[in-house]
Amino acid sequence: MAVAETQLYAKVSNKHRSKSTSALLESLLTKGFPAHTAQKALAATGQKTIEDAAKWLHSHCNDPSLDDPIPQEYALYLCPTGRLHNHLQEFWKESKRQCGKNRAHEIFPHITLCDFFTCEDQKVELLYDTLKRVGDSFSQCFPPSISLTLHSSTSYLGFFIGDSHANTLKEFALAFSSEASSLADCHVKPCLKQLHLTLAHKFYPHHQKTLEQLAKCINPGETCQWVAALYSRDMRFVHYQTLRALFQYKPQNIDELMINAGDFIYVDPTQQSDVSEGWVIGTSHRTGCRGFLPENYTEKANESDTWVKHREYVFVTASKLFTQTENEPNVKLNGEVHSPSMSRSVTNVLSLQNATLRRGVLVMRHGERVDQVFGKSWLQQCLSADGKYYRADLNFPSTLPKRKDSVKHFEYDPPLSCCGIFQSRLIGEALLDQEVTVSYAYSSPALRCIQTAQHVLQGLKLDQKVKIRVEPGLFEWTKWEASRAIPNFMTVTELAEASYKIDTSYRGNFPLSSLVPSESYEEYVSRSSAVIKQIITACPSKGNGIILIVGHGSSLTSFTRPLIGLPARDSNDFAQVVRKIPSLGMCYCEELKEENKWQMVNPPVKTLTHGANAAFNWRNGIVED
Repeated sequence: MAVAETQLYAKVSNKHRSKSTSALLESLLTKGFPAHTAQKALAATGQKTIEDAAKWLHSHCNDPSLDDPIPQEYALYLCPTGRLHNHLQEFWKESKRQCGKNRAHEIFPHITLCDFFTCEDQKVELLYDTLKRVGDSFSQCFPPSISLTLHSSTSYLGFFIGDSHANTLKEFALAFSSEASSLADCHVKPCLKQLHLTLAHKFYPHHQKTLEQLAKCINPGETCQWVAALYSRDMRFVHYQTLRALFQYKPQNIDELMINAGDFIYVDPTQQSDVSEGWVIGTSHRTGCRGFLPENYTEKANESDTWVKHREYVFVTASKLFTQTENEPNVKLNGEVHSPSMSRSVTNVLSLQNATLRRGVLVMRHGERVDQVFGKSWLQQCLSADGKYYRADLNFPSTLPKRKDSVKHFEYDPPLSCCGIFQSRLIGEALLDQEVTVSYAYSSPALRCIQTAQHVLQGLKLDQKVKIRVEPGLFEWTKWEASRAIPNFMTVTELAEASYKIDTSYRGNFPLSSLVPSESYEEYVSRSSAVIKQIITACPSKGNGIILIVGHGSSLTSFTRPLIGLPARDSNDFAQVVRKIPSLGMCYCEELKEENKWQMVNPPVKTLTHGANAAFNWRNGIVED
């Protein structure tokens, strides 16, 4: 048992146990499940059905912590429903798209009445009874509408509850906490400070104005029915990161974790330093088992995705808010008077924003390079004795482009693999499906980047309209070059003769001769910042077309951060971030011209994820022992 779990065991083991059992528990006991694990299953599934609890028990049959008396943690939230909830969800979605994820996105819209507390599994039903009784006693005095006033700071945005209504909510929370603490023998602490409904928290300061504009489109007097809901979570994983499995993974070794698509996995960030690159170690929410799993089989999930809703109390009021009329009173928002009938939803604002076309920059890493699959000696694997290229594996390109100097220069300027070509074309087709138009295309002089740009444009059906500008300043940090020298790239003339759609009239901002081998990190950061600014200046807005930049993994941070006004990362952090950027990883920035700045938003298409496919020799294991 881990140290943290041992402490939790000590925390709860001294409490006396209740002898009361529910009908659900009795049914599980008749099926042969031990009482303590049956109670644990009921608490973990919200005490809803026998089927849910039995399924949980079967899934956790190999859970090493199944017999540990570690209770769930519970919290009481007041949650909006109806039209107000819908508009809040629109804000959640749009704020995440325009400004990226912040802490508020981890949980659904709510007002905290009682923060998380522990309760023994066999006493959870007493919490349900308490919620029902206290809810009934407050149903007549519960406010027909709750006064919400927008409040903003550099790291917080949300609605503060008006004093008179807040007092009623605090009395409700206090009554629940007092009775629950007494009956269920647990310490419940009501929230008695400023009650609030958080919209955004811990965001970048330069996103504040955008978030405020979106928030002002929410009418806090909108139709709403408030619900007091009791949620639970597994207290062992409070400070862990939650991942969601995108695909099934079947373990290849005994220390690996079996996951199904849709599973949630708890990952402790402090325990990943010794894990092999591309892997994480985590605990399955579904089974309770722990092991290694491939990181690219997962995506980040929200903290509340694994929470369980136990019971809720709906406050039904005879408010005129549920039958709005033209005489509806005005609502005060951020000190200004607004008419609810004239308020605009976030969706309406989006249509206004889309009417004003914004410049966008899509920075993309190249596709799978051939040496990424076959190693640094890939060229030796497919050269005959007389030095001619042949295709030693179907993932090698069918041919190599012609160049005047030695074919051996491809060793340090490798092309895309066939899968890399397919990846690039697939991304282009996905961009076409999203009606994305490219007005300008820039590429690093590396062959793999030029090929990626070409196939993305082909997928977009723009390869005959948009020519690729080869910009030496887009090349990666030269310190990372294995040859300790600048690769001998194909010339613009050679590329054009090889049927790549190159803008032969373009003259780069940084001549190839200006690239310095083994440049310092500061020199690389300075070069990247200068080249992105020069590209932006050279590309005036053309309708709704974007600027496509195809570079390297390092490009995604070195070009976007100066564009949105963020300082360069520490060189060690920079290396760690770049290591995790996959083929065709991308970042998207859009211009806020009226504010003279850029912001990073979600890319127009999803990421591309796939598994490895090892080489196969039919003799091994099929014919020969």
